[in-house]
Amino acid sequence: MVATAAAAPIQGDEDSAKRRQILDGARAVFLEFGFDGASMGEIARAAGVSKGTLYVYFADKNSLFCEIVEQESLVQGMLSFDFVADRGIEATLQAFGNAYIGLICSPRGASAIRTVMAIAERMPDIGRRYYERVIANTIGRFARYLESQVAGGMLRIDDCELAAAQFMQTCQATLFLPFIFQTSEPPSPERIARVVDSAAAMFLAAYRAPKTNSN
Repeated sequence: MVATAAAAPIQGDEDSAKRRQILDGARAVFLEFGFDGASMGEIARAAGVSKGTLYVYFADKNSLFCEIVEQESLVQGMLSFDFVADRGIEATLQAFGNAYIGLICSPRGASAIRTVMAIAERMPDIGRRYYERVIANTIGRFARYLESQVAGGMLRIDDCELAAAQFMQTCQATLFLPFIFQTSEPPSPERIARVVDSAAAMFLAAYRAPKTNSN
């Protein structure tokens, strides 16, 4: 774990606003220069604070980046996606797939992924934290939705975690890797929808429970 510097007592609202100001400045610097190219001096200038103030809130560049990863985790962890139980499975798959790909194929989402991947070997704690809070968290929430559909007799899946990961990977096909390696622009919503629709059709062909004859 990376410790932050001890700070003198500051009023809560002022502390929160100043912290957001610093994080906004740091995020801009990391986006422009990457982790290795960013400096605490440049971050202080971008945030409009003195270096002394910066060090009151954050001990070093590592702790600043960890805080930004925490924020990105909340955004990219799909915590706000609502797996509505009574919505049709196909509609849920399509809505989730479009939201998921729209997020990881956005400039902000891709920048966070590239940065974490670039430093994960040297800072494995950050890599693990990002994986657990973003990727594993998303797979887990989706798998729990699939389990509820299996229990309701709508799907037939032996391993819901595997099925969740399969769907997410299929949604990435032809979209994520070309974008993350900067060989293409962010995919259009129409292109994302076409790929996600195909992924949903493949998923349901494999996992939809067969209809039983009521006669």
